[in-house]
Parts: sequence; C-alpha cells; structure tokens
Amino acid sequence: MIYHHIVLNTILPPLTYSYHHALPLGCRVVVKLRGKAQIGIVWASGILPDIAPEKILPIQQVFENEVRLPETWRDLIAFAARYYHYPIGQTAFTALPSLLKEIKAVDLPTPPVFYALNDVGKQQNPPAKHHAKKFALWQSLLSGSHTLAELKKIHPKAADFIHEYQQNGWLDANTHALPSIPPSQHILNDEQQAASQAVQAHLFEYQAFLLHGITGGGKTEVYFDIMASVLAQGKQVLFLLPEINLTPQLLQRIAARFPDMPTAVLHSQTASSQRGRDYLRAMLGQAKLIIGTRLSVFTPIADLGLIVVDEEHDSSFKQDNDLRYHARDLAVWRARQAGCPIVLGSATPSLETWHKAHAGIFTLLTLSHRANVAARLPEIQILDVRRLRLDNGLSPQVLQLLQNNVQQGGLSLVYLNRRGFAPALFCGDCGHTFGCPHCSAKMVLHQRAGQLRCHHCDFRQPIPQSCAECGNQDLTAIGQGTQRIETTLQQYLPHAQIARVDRDSTSHKNDWAELYARIEHRQIDILIGTQMLAKGHDFANLNLVVVLNADGSLFSSDFRAPERLFAELMQVSGRAGRAEKAGKVVIQTQLPEHAVFQAIRQQDFAQFATPELAQRQQFALPPFGFQAAVRADAAKMQDAVDFLNEIRDVIAPLMPESVFQLGAIPMLMARLAERERAQIFIESTDRVALHRALSLWQQSLFAHAQAHIRWHIDVDCQEM
Repeated sequence: MIYHHIVLNTILPPLTYSYHHALPLGCRVVVKLRGKAQIGIVWASGILPDIAPEKILPIQQVFENEVRLPETWRDLIAFAARYYHYPIGQTAFTALPSLLKEIKAVDLPTPPVFYALNDVGKQQNPPAKHHAKKFALWQSLLSGSHTLAELKKIHPKAADFIHEYQQNGWLDANTHALPSIPPSQHILNDEQQAASQAVQAHLFEYQAFLLHGITGGGKTEVYFDIMASVLAQGKQVLFLLPEINLTPQLLQRIAARFPDMPTAVLHSQTASSQRGRDYLRAMLGQAKLIIGTRLSVFTPIADLGLIVVDEEHDSSFKQDNDLRYHARDLAVWRARQAGCPIVLGSATPSLETWHKAHAGIFTLLTLSHRANVAARLPEIQILDVRRLRLDNGLSPQVLQLLQNNVQQGGLSLVYLNRRGFAPALFCGDCGHTFGCPHCSAKMVLHQRAGQLRCHHCDFRQPIPQSCAECGNQDLTAIGQGTQRIETTLQQYLPHAQIARVDRDSTSHKNDWAELYARIEHRQIDILIGTQMLAKGHDFANLNLVVVLNADGSLFSSDFRAPERLFAELMQVSGRAGRAEKAGKVVIQTQLPEHAVFQAIRQQDFAQFATPELAQRQQFALPPFGFQAAVRADAAKMQDAVDFLNEIRDVIAPLMPESVFQLGAIPMLMARLAERERAQIFIESTDRVALHRALSLWQQSLFAHAQAHIRWHIDVDCQEM
C-alpha cells in the first residue's frame, strides 16, 4: 500500500489515506470522512504515516484520466493558506469551481480545431468572386488558420465546405494554431507607447509595474498593446477586474481588438457549468485570455505570460468573508511565480502600491494626458453648501446646471453613494429611528417597494404606519438616497429622461446592456447612481457630474476613509468630458477646506498622497506597518470580548517584542445578523514577526474553540 496526504474541504490538515499504487499529485479522488463520501485532492504521495496502518482508510475512487491540478496551483494554494492563516483544504476548495467539487468524473473540453489551406489547396482555383461569401471563406482559409466558429461568421454553410475541402485533401487541421491578431485601429500617443514598451522589455521575467494614468488617459489601450505581444507568442493573459458590471463594456472592446482569441470569462454571474468549462480551458491552455473578478486569481493557467489588474486600488479585490484574500496581492505573487510581468493600473493607486512604486519595488509608468486629444480634464467646482437651502440634498445651483444641461442635450450624472429612498425613517415626536433588529444599522427606506431594508443582512419589513415608541403616524424620511433624488428630479425636470443605476435597479442579467444601449442612443438625460457608476465606464457624451453628500465618510474612524473618498471622487469626476464635450464636476460639501477636496480640485494624486503617507508613517500604519485583525462573534458582546482577551493573555508571554496588540473592542458594525462582533488588532513593522504572532493566535483559537463563538483572522484587514 502507498500512503497519500489528501486535502479535503474541512478545517482539518491533509489526512492520510491508502491506495495500492502511487497516485499523481493534484488528481481528484473520493474518500470517506466520518462515513460520508467526499472529494479530495492528492497533495502528497509515498508518505510515512504517523498512525497505525490498520487505522488508515483506503481511497474509494480515483479520477485518473481527467484533470490534474498543477504544481503551480498547489503552491499558490499553500501560500494563500499560510499567509491568510486559513485551513489549506478550505483554501483549495474556495479556489475550485463547483464542477470540480462534485463526486463525478469531469469531461475535459476538446481543444478548438484550426483550418487552413495546405500547399495542395493553395494551388486550386478559388471560387468565382460573384459567390461573395464562398470567395470570402476561401480567402480566409488562404490567409491563415481559423476555427469553424469563426468561418461560420463568414459563411453559414462553412461546415459543408470544410468537409468538402478535407475530402479533397486541400486543408490542414490542427489544434495548436495561433489566432491572428489584427492590427490596432488605435494609435498610441508617446506616453502610451513608452509605457507599453517598458513592459514589453520584460515579457519573459517578473517585473511589477504601476500604470498610473489619469481618468481617460488610455490605460486600456496600453493593456491591449502589451497583451497583443504576449498573445501573439502563444502565451496566456490573466486580466482581473474589480466589478462584474465592468466586464460587458470591456468584453466589447476585447472582442473588437482580439476578435478570434479564445477567451474565458470567470465571475459569479457566469453559469456554474460554463465557469467550470472555462476554468478547465484556462488550465489546459485552450483559453488564451482569461478575464474575471477576484476569484479568478486562483485559476490554474498553463502558460501565463502577463497579468493585468485594472483599478488595482479597488476594495472589491479584498474578499470580506471566509478566505479573506486580496486578489491584487496574490496576483503579484503569481507573476513572480510565473516569471512574467504584472501591470497594476489605476488613476488613484492604493497608497500601498504608490509607496512601492516610489520605493523602487514596482516600476512607475505615467499617463498624464487624456488619450483623446480633443478631450480635456473636467473643470471641478467645490460647492460650499453650509448656508444654502437644499431641496432633498440638491442645491439651487446644481438644479439650474442640470436643467441647462438637459436643454443643451448633454448627459448628466448625479452621484450619491447611497441607494434607497432615504437612509432612515424618523419620528419627529419622540426621535425614534427604525433600526434593524439583527444589526447595529438603521433600516433604509425603499419607497417604491414599500419596505424598510437592512443593507447589511437584507432583513426587510413593510413601512410602518406609526412609530413603535409613541404611536405618532407622521413619520419623516431623513437623508437622501438614489430613489429620493430620482423623485425630486422627476418633479423638477418632468420632461427629462432619468435613469437610476444602483444594485436595486441593475440586478438582472441584461440590465447593463440595456443601459448602455439607451445611453448610446441618447435616450437618457440624467443618470443617478452609486459607486457602480464611478468605476471604469466610458460614456462619451457625459459632460456634467454632480456629487452629493461627499463628506459623509470623512467622519469615519477608519484611517483609510480619506483615501477611499479621494479615489471615489477622482473616479466619478473622471467620467466627465472624456470625448469632445468639455466636462464639469460639481462637488457639494460642508467641508470645502478639507485637504481631500483641495487635491481633487487640482486633480493631483501626489498632492493628496504625500501628506497622507507622511501621516501613516508617523503612526506606523500601512504601508509602513502591517496589520491583522482577530475577530470573534457571539450572541452577547461580552462573550466575544472575553474570548479574545483570554486568548490574548494566554499567548502574551510568547509574543515577539515587535508585535503590538491592544484589548478587544466592538467592531464599527458591532451587531450583524443577530451576532455581536468584537476584534483585536495585531500590528507590527516586521511582517515576519506579525505572522509568527498570528500563528500563535491560530493555534490558540483552535485549542480554545467554543461552540457558541465563531472566529476568524483577517490579514491586511481593510474593514474596521
């Protein structure tokens, strides 16, 4: 018998099972754990067991003739499990598509077949030109290799002609041909050309680049130029995006730039079966371009030649439950592992990335001009609203600007990072506000749905008819949400075409495509949106952006709040004036002198980042120090606090001297889904020492586990 370590989807370390011969590493097997059949992955073979052989269970079934998860993937999983202090089995199964978690054999996707005329075929007389489609099909086969799917776009009966030409011996058919990449229709400017060439000089080695380009600076065309070189050599590209809703517009541009390139699209709205097939196509080298959101960073890729992380600063790259990984950071690790370049792109880089670029760890590439020579940076106005009378959050100046822009045929965006009708329902008699019964958060009023909703646990209830405290029936909506702004503008501009864009209005699969079509056909005058509209969208005729309630996050105790606000405002401001129309941005604020707004007015990231980094350095905050949070939740806050403090006291004598930790405190969102949440921050300027401390925490948390208390470790935490 040969003994193997098998990784399972549990908190347990790899378990030992036997088989009558050595199994290849990375293959899938079926084993029994506590009497139940489970899928496992062979992690080690030929090991010396540390338990009696008669106690070792046999492997039940082996899927030998299918996919084997490669060594590079297993190394990535092992690193992620170590770095994020998470069980290796649960890490591995987080990274797998559901197709590979099922107890059944998987059919491997067949590679596409490419057809081209051989020497005999090239000597034949082409079809008559008046048979236009048949002639075009012949010319395509003459010019290079094409799949049947591509040829069917030229002639619907391509399959019949392919069969005929094969019978005549005129065609070569193979599965290794490279699709042709047509020349770009876009001419790069000098800065774009320099950035692309800088990356292409390192195509076969690891190098990390920060592509810092102003909004509208043409980062995507730089990506495409580098990708064309990598794809032309048969290598694969991993392109990471922060948001699902950015993929439709990007996919249209990719389809135009790389029309025949085998592409895999991986995100949570992809059907499970399709996602599984695309995962396998990437692993087998059949898909050359892999596009996806954060989980795609775990996709095994046969011949990785380039990684692109667009909007690298975006908080969506950090997973906030279970395996709390950061896709951008893992992407950098993968590029180093593969020996290939990685390009991190952003108009507002994270301060961690900006610091690394200025410390020489990453190479800084800059795009300081808008790619469209006719486009100009928008005029930014900081509007002090402290003494203005607002109509549901809208100043008279803003209402007049919106009216003028509608009359002149422009497109306006009213940006408010708060969906719903209003943030809260309020009783004017006794001051009662309607909170979620399960969370320490106010319920948000959704007028049209007739509901109060919690945007944290999704608890919903009908709008109450009276105050629960005093019985008053005259309840007031306080604050503004996207629905309330929409209602106000519909009353003020009854003839304007207004579209609200938030998670409530774009929940269906085709909503984004329909929105783009309406904008392209000039069927919308005013967009009202949340963060979903601030990122990456390119609306050519958008020339007025209005930002409401910009100050809210500045009152947060989170030290990253100014950085997030600056990025948010720069991104949404960058939507304006991207084509020939000049853009204007109006930001309403009650704190007009704040440094964030001064830097926004100058559209100068360095003006914001330099003093912010100096302040971070003074307090040894990231990127000058390293942080993790150990969190616990229980039915009662005191139980969670005591649990963390007791473990802290147990391991305190073993803590490295350079590690700093305080006592347990409630989280900002102290109550979520009927659980009370507490946390302890672990900090150090020495990353290695921090991880030693976290290993001590992890061991002690397992040793002191209590059934009624849940816990987790969040490395490089973003949530306070």
